Amino acid sequence: MKNKIKVQNLENQFEPYSSRKVFLSAKNAGANKKLAQKITQKIDKWVYPDIKTEKIFEEIKSLLREKDYKSSLKFDLKKAMKRLGPTGFPFEKYVNSIFKKQGLKTQINIHIKGKCCTHEIDFLAEKEKTVYVGECKFRNQFESSVDINTALINHARFLDVKQNNYLKKFSKVKSILVTNGKFTSKAIRYSNCVKEELLGWKYPKKNGLEKIIEDNNLYPITILPSLSGKMVQIFIQKQKMLAQDVFVLNIKKFSRDNKIKIKELEKVKKEAEILLKK
Repeated sequence: MKNKIKVQNLENQFEPYSSRKVFLSAKNAGANKKLAQKITQKIDKWVYPDIKTEKIFEEIKSLLREKDYKSSLKFDLKKAMKRLGPTGFPFEKYVNSIFKKQGLKTQINIHIKGKCCTHEIDFLAEKEKTVYVGECKFRNQFESSVDINTALINHARFLDVKQNNYLKKFSKVKSILVTNGKFTSKAIRYSNCVKEELLGWKYPKKNGLEKIIEDNNLYPITILPSLSGKMVQIFIQKQKMLAQDVFVLNIKKFSRDNKIKIKELEKVKKEAEILLKK
């Protein structure tokens, strides 16, 4: 029985194989019900004891690529987030781009003097009379969560920064902690208690980071498979953090200025068109 097969998850723990998880993974990436069911049936026959879930994900992606290339691109969102690493700075730029696209006025990597000392703030995001003091926590490993200690430090920093004269002009000053990973239950409980907003993978439950990305087509530039490591660094340096940023490029000029072959850029643009077309 397949439901008795144990698989090794991203946290290196063993859990029962789940056909439903396979189905939902394919469906959530954009596959229609019929295709998701076919993929599930194939995985059910193919899966074996002690396999890593990462291998299962790779097989799902491969099967998606054969029938629905757009969904196979979307399926790679977690890995695309990881490609923003290994440092946290590109992730900060990416988060900044997300807030900008949602109509907020943003500043990134600024120093703000608090009552007790000066703090480096990852970003400020303003809308009308509300300002968000943002802290980003990038995780190279998806299973690595943001814990209560991080939430405690962030809130202490926020309380000091809140005394800044510039921030006092806003009716509301809020703290937000953003991660590409997950939050521990203690971090969530504490943050809710002190009214600190959290944004991470599948949190808040109905409006997590992945949902905001998918609903608004705010996919990171790193989701495009033809983008080499060198090209990723160039796009990040040029503040081109979103897949949709490819459409505003003057390809010939960008090619010449950055010594990238036009054919490579055209291939990247084609992938962006497939990913983002309606």
